[in-house]
Amino acid sequence: MPDTQFSLLKTISSPDDVRNLPETQLPQLAKELREFVIQSVAQTGGHLAAGLGTVELTLALHYVYNTPEDKLVWDVGHQSYPHKIITGRREQMSSIRQHNGLAGFPKREESPYDTFGVGHSSTSISAALGMSMAAKMRGSNQKTIAIIGDGAMSAGMAFEALNHGGDTDTDLLVILNDNEMSISPNVGALSKHLSKIMSGKVYSTMRSGSKRVLEKISMWDLAQRTEEHVKGMVMPGTLFEELGFNYYGPVDGHDLPTLITMLQNLHSQPGPILLHVITKKGKGFKPAEENPCLYHGIGSFDPETGDKLDTSSGKPTYTQVFSDWVCDMAEKDNKLVAITPAMREGSGLVAFSEKFADRYHDVGIAEQHAVTLAAGMACEKAKPVVAIYSTFLQRAYDQLVHDVAIQNLPVLFAIDRAGLVGADGPTHAGNLDLSYLRCVPNMLIMTPSDENECRLMLTTGYQHNGPAAVRYPRGQGPGVEIDNKFKVLEVGKAEIRRKGQGIALLAFGSMLTEALIAAEEINATVVNMRFVKPLDTEMLRSIASSHETIVTIEENVVAGGAGSGVNEWLLANKLNNPVINLGLPDRFVEHGATHLLLAECGLDADGIIQSIKT
Repeated sequence: MPDTQFSLLKTISSPDDVRNLPETQLPQLAKELREFVIQSVAQTGGHLAAGLGTVELTLALHYVYNTPEDKLVWDVGHQSYPHKIITGRREQMSSIRQHNGLAGFPKREESPYDTFGVGHSSTSISAALGMSMAAKMRGSNQKTIAIIGDGAMSAGMAFEALNHGGDTDTDLLVILNDNEMSISPNVGALSKHLSKIMSGKVYSTMRSGSKRVLEKISMWDLAQRTEEHVKGMVMPGTLFEELGFNYYGPVDGHDLPTLITMLQNLHSQPGPILLHVITKKGKGFKPAEENPCLYHGIGSFDPETGDKLDTSSGKPTYTQVFSDWVCDMAEKDNKLVAITPAMREGSGLVAFSEKFADRYHDVGIAEQHAVTLAAGMACEKAKPVVAIYSTFLQRAYDQLVHDVAIQNLPVLFAIDRAGLVGADGPTHAGNLDLSYLRCVPNMLIMTPSDENECRLMLTTGYQHNGPAAVRYPRGQGPGVEIDNKFKVLEVGKAEIRRKGQGIALLAFGSMLTEALIAAEEINATVVNMRFVKPLDTEMLRSIASSHETIVTIEENVVAGGAGSGVNEWLLANKLNNPVINLGLPDRFVEHGATHLLLAECGLDADGIIQSIKT
């Protein structure tokens, strides 16, 4: 990217440089910053549309507030690329989401301007409130600002924080960034209410006019209630003010002078305050404006046309396998309902939502509700399928245990993004699900090793009369041909894929391919275990009696994972074979290309061989 294209931006090494600019230069800086984001993401891939919508807001916040002493907390963080660029990381943007490069989300270890590590939705208000309360305890006058999207505002955690924050005297500013889009189109009553808002000018005029009128009325209590009703007709401020927040807005989030003036006016006001800002996701890049879902997270693309650069191998992803299966099964069984917590695109439910709209339920960013909703449906003879990411299911763990497993309800969990996820890093890596699912009674847990096995397991789990989970990785499988018939597997049965001597490799799910490669060099037996719960104990007994050493391999943390289940059974049955448990380490694995991370963790073929030899 030529420096001449970014003559003003290249002078910005920190927010201090932004604050030293005359306000008249900020629109030019915004223009260059937006173009830099487009050019940068076009080369590396990453999150685009959200950041383009927050360029002016980012500049205004750093211009008015004394960051990093004043704290900015970005919800989710996919909109933080402009923030990264003006906080000293411009030259590193070519490494974003790559191995040993910048993280795709704010990260405390990366910069003092990244005040809170994020990646999942709806945490910003709680974190910012905690910061503000702690600052008050130590006598600090720092300001704390949470920036949260209207999609993230649909989550219960956000309202829990608002409910608490409005009952405090902390200097907390919550900025509701209303762009009418999260990752999938927003759903729910709050989203519909926000979409009815009139312009900021109309509301401001009404509000100032109503105050002049109210000053002349002696019955103040009646007048207050009258103002509440008038405001409630044109904007959502009544809701937030009832929660204890002073509401301002809505204001145009792309009008820099107005934004700066508003933030300057609010800077000296005691909190808690909510500022409602209207922005356009993908602002300034026509393809992203027209299709913000597609450009939410995208691979490399042509910055002139927006056309994606084709890097696929032509093989279907596991997400696509699920998408095809759920549509096929819905054709066969009209009891099937699909539920997702705001991840229609990511979980592969676009086609289902179009073909079976009456049986498709996007509940918004509400994972707990999604799982208990499924439980309720299962009680009334529906057949719910919950499509959810591994790390998002963590948010609904109590509901999985209390509402589904205890009642042994037939809910199928299609768990995407299991194991390492590459560029998204530790906030999205599903490294824990085998551990947290395996200890739950009544759970059936399956790990497909290829695309066809994924379809078989989805059918098996769907027919199972109890809670079942199929956990599959992000991306493509090994390229196995898929049988589109609805076959089921015998529950708890593994299969031998290669016979060898001395050493047996027990591979769970995605690890089978690397295990087979490693086995060729060391002449080991390879078992495709398929089921984490129940384990194939007949197979384990046979392997233990015919092999000296047992090696378990899984793309999950070793602690409490599938290998731990093997250990427990061997010990309980007084079988003393030497066992090596291979899996993800007891640390959070950083972002990078998945094959590099697997090698780093010793889970490629070379790493497996090396672990056995040493």
